[in-house]
Amino acid sequence: MRQISETQRERSVTQLSGDEARQSFNLTDGPLLRVTLFWLDQHEHILLLNMHHVISDAWSLGVLGQELVTLYRGFVSGSSPQLPELSVQYADFAAWQRSWLAGLELERQLGYWREQLAGAPAVLDLPIDRLRLAVQSSRGAFRSLGLSPELSAAVLTLARREGVTLFMVLLGSFAALLSRFFGSGGVVVGSPIANRNRTEIEGLIGFFVNTLVLRTDL
Repeated sequence: MRQISETQRERSVTQLSGDEARQSFNLTDGPLLRVTLFWLDQHEHILLLNMHHVISDAWSLGVLGQELVTLYRGFVSGSSPQLPELSVQYADFAAWQRSWLAGLELERQLGYWREQLAGAPAVLDLPIDRLRLAVQSSRGAFRSLGLSPELSAAVLTLARREGVTLFMVLLGSFAALLSRFFGSGGVVVGSPIANRNRTEIEGLIGFFVNTLVLRTDL
């Protein structure tokens, strides 16, 4: 991309990144991590990492990014960087999960969630502009929404005044918005949590996320 203008580079990187993101993974044969390096100029590059969710989560990207920075700085300086030693592996986490959900604990967990979600709607009947597919395709897009400094400050002030987290304020606002379209005070929202509940797994790369079903009563 060295021969094209900066504007064309940005467009090309955006298009190529989107094309890469839409490429499927072969879960049987792999690879589940694909790496692309965009050479923009002599001293400017963009490294694109595309990882399947089965081997990573958002927390993992932070771990991987920090390790790449450490290794890169060592390469540039000619030193031999040392990455933190790992006391456990992902297989250990999987074994802990199986052990935890063995026997009565699994039934206790299932009983709790059956009680919490009793009578909850299976699907939010939102006023969408097209028919809902019988089989979810997972194809879509996202829209970013920026908050003004004044609104951001007001939201933080509200959270502090009520003694709740910023997440709780934003979740409540989102649920209230959905309820206006849904026509009901009971809205169910799924929210991923890190699920890194042991210090030994904080430095691991893998899929640890658990999606909690949050039922609101407005």
